[in-house]
This record gives sequence, structure tokens and C-alpha cells, in this order.
Amino acid sequence: MLTKFKRSVNPVFLDPLNSENILCEKGKKLDIILSPKLYWIKKMAVPVSSVREVTKLLPSIFEDSLPQGHYSYYAYKNEDDFILFAYEDKKILDLLLSKGISSTDIASIRFAQTEFISLDNAVSINDKQSMYLKGSLLVLAPSAWLSDSQGLELGEIKLSKHCIKLQQFGHIVDNTSFYKLGGILVVFALILIVEIFVTSAKNDVIEQNREELFIKYKLQATMIQNKSTHKRYSKVYKTQTKLRETIAVFLTMHLEENQKITLLEYKNKKLFVHIKGVKKGSESTLLAKLNAKKLIYKTSFNDDTIKMEFSL
Repeated sequence: MLTKFKRSVNPVFLDPLNSENILCEKGKKLDIILSPKLYWIKKMAVPVSSVREVTKLLPSIFEDSLPQGHYSYYAYKNEDDFILFAYEDKKILDLLLSKGISSTDIASIRFAQTEFISLDNAVSINDKQSMYLKGSLLVLAPSAWLSDSQGLELGEIKLSKHCIKLQQFGHIVDNTSFYKLGGILVVFALILIVEIFVTSAKNDVIEQNREELFIKYKLQATMIQNKSTHKRYSKVYKTQTKLRETIAVFLTMHLEENQKITLLEYKNKKLFVHIKGVKKGSESTLLAKLNAKKLIYKTSFNDDTIKMEFSL
């Protein structure tokens, strides 16, 4: 039920059996008061001194009296006793959604128990039920049983300091699972931090060794320059290796008695070899030895001298 009034407080009563729509005026937020049908309540003395301590015990206290579901809990001290609440976040959220109320429309959510502690007479909350104070607890009863039941008026209500926040995903993952997940994340965070420190220390060592190597081998200032130098010398190394291997072929080659090497010269990245005593047409045995080594060459003749040119 909604009562319009010109105050900052804008309370509405939320009951699952009340079919009336709840209207939220533009620019105003609602203070939702939950019907006793939307929560379970107990009043008891608990041998602890603080609300924080009793809150830890609430799942065990309500364990045997709640139907299957995912519950949140609330408690406050009332003289020598504690008033204890259990409620289903999802059930309340679904009901608010069915009434067209989103989280952005809500200023606070409260229990009827905390807002009607001075109720004098029974008040009807829907077509069939009324609520009234029995001792210090607000209870429900069929309206037909209560001859003095009156209509619910919220215009002059003064809100208490007791309010709750609904967990939108509490029905998916309970608090224990959240704590376990949080613990796992903390462990992973610690491992990551340790890994960062180890990696940083290794980087410092590598950087120090890098500087020492640069000084020892008189390397260039940048890695680009050093890569360029490495590429140039690698090419020189390959050329020189091929040159040595080609020269070795001739130095170990068995020549005929009338044959001899008259020229062995490296010039402009080419190796020139002249062998005297080899006439054109008789060079097959000599060339077969070169072909066996898979050497690439050109040949020409000058009288009885074969001239060979190797590109390296």
C-alpha cells in the first residue's frame, strides 16, 4: 500500500498477497517495509555480548526451522534478548521486480518488526491477513479472527535505524563459497606478487650481466646495432668456412705427375684455381672429384691449363 505525503521519507509496505501496484514518483526513492510473510523471526537470549558475535551463530540457530533455500540474516539487541531475522534475498528481489521496482528506486529495505514496535491495534496488510504485536513480536493472523483490525497507514511512520541490503547473487553462491573463492583469489594474488618479485630480481641480474658482457666484448650500445653486427660477421664466417673447405679439396686432391696447381687466389668473393697439365677433354677425372663435393664452379682452358672459378 502506498500513502502519498510531502516528506523525504517515502515508505511502502511490501506483501506478496497484496495485489495493489506500487508507484514510484519520479525523483523519489522508496523505503521498503517487508511484510512478516517475507522473513522469519526469533526472540531469544544468546550467551554472547555483541550483535557481531550472534550474527555468526544465526545459520545454526535457524537451521532446523527454515525450509530449503538460500538465506541472509540480521540481528539486533532488544534489552536482554536478541531479535533475530532470516530472509531470502531472491524471493524479495523477485517480488520487487514483479511490482516494477528496481534497485535504483529503493532508498532502504526494512522489516515490519522494526518499524511497527509501537503498534496499538491490529492492521490489515492484505485481503485476508492482519498483523499485530504479541508481546514484543509482530505476528500474522487471519483478519476474520480480529474484530478490531484497521487499515494500514504509513503517513506518520518514523523509520528506525534498522535496515538491510539485499544480495543479488546470494542464491547462486552462498557466503561460505564467497569466502572460499576470496581465499583462493588471495592465494593467487600472493603467488603473483612473489612471481613479480622473482622476475624483477632475475631481470636485474640479466641487466647486470648484459652490461658486463657489453663492456667485456666491446659491443655496440643497442641491441639493433649488435644484431646488425652479428648478421654481418655471420655472413663473413659462412664465406670463410666455404673458402677453407674449397681450398682443402685442392690441397688434398691427388694430381697426376704432370699436373700442378699454378694459381690459388681469392679475390672479390671468388676463388680462382689454375691447374697446369690438364687439356680440354681430359678433365673429367678432376671435375668428378669437385662434383663429389657439390662445388659450384665455372671452367675455361688456356692450352694445357684448366682455369676454375668458384663463387663463395
